[in-house]
Amino acid sequence: MKDYTRRKFVKTTILSGIGAVIMPYAAMSQGKGKKQTYYIAAYDTESGGGVEACRKIVEVHKRYQMPATFFIVGKRLEENPDGYRKLLDDPLFEIASHTYSHKMLRDNPFCGPAVSMERRREEIFKGKELVEKVFERPCIGLRPACGFDNAFKGVPEVLSLLSEAGFKYVSSLLWGPDYSMPVPLNQPFSYESDGYPDLWELPACGWHENLLKNHNKWGPKRLTLWPPVMPEAIPEKFVSTPEEEFKVNKVFIDKAHSTEKMLVSLIWHPWSLHAFDPEMKMLELTFKYVREKGLNACTYADLYKVVSS
Repeated sequence: MKDYTRRKFVKTTILSGIGAVIMPYAAMSQGKGKKQTYYIAAYDTESGGGVEACRKIVEVHKRYQMPATFFIVGKRLEENPDGYRKLLDDPLFEIASHTYSHKMLRDNPFCGPAVSMERRREEIFKGKELVEKVFERPCIGLRPACGFDNAFKGVPEVLSLLSEAGFKYVSSLLWGPDYSMPVPLNQPFSYESDGYPDLWELPACGWHENLLKNHNKWGPKRLTLWPPVMPEAIPEKFVSTPEEEFKVNKVFIDKAHSTEKMLVSLIWHPWSLHAFDPEMKMLELTFKYVREKGLNACTYADLYKVVSS
């Protein structure tokens, strides 16, 4: 596994000039002697009724001119291609794949076993094809259903399919050690040690926010690690207000900023956000704070262009 160092990231960003969103912030931060932290708002768009939830989300993004990556399940695009295209076909947003029908690409102890290799091929290829058909632009990234604690390391049969399909990055490292919550501030790496140096892992961190609110109706679960990696990010109970959710988000933003991590991106689901907070007050609070902290907002596609250059 080839880790991408912060020093190399900043140097590459400045020298290459890639990414209109990233370049000015990186140059400014290096001039101040402090390494820049990059913030990505991302949404796993997987459930029915997603257009209405995404509409509320998009309103907040446009007010703050905040970029975002929407990982969309192919079946949702089959159901309402015009609705999603009209809403999300905007230079502010990247559209990436969340597989075709949200089936597992490797085993997950909470979400179930992987489907057959034939089904995995369909999930990978058909999901990508639908994004490209609906939005008429390349789809370079995939976030698998649920995610894993070891990303796609050690599953060459899946990496082969991802490479064959033409994906440039995946965002699959979505659990902490031993499938725990919350997810620590993992950083980008390539799959060079697995034989795929051109395929990148761009992780996320924090909680699957639907679990933070008990929206999956799992009730109390043994989710946290002992000893915890980030005890300050473990609330005493399910969050019940947008302000409580923002307080958890703030822990990850603050730690990424203070420790000069390259990337901080939380794990959000439109259906869950809308059910909990239809006015999207949490997004308002989070985006305002991101701007106040001076984080560089971009998409996963922007970040890929830099780490891969």
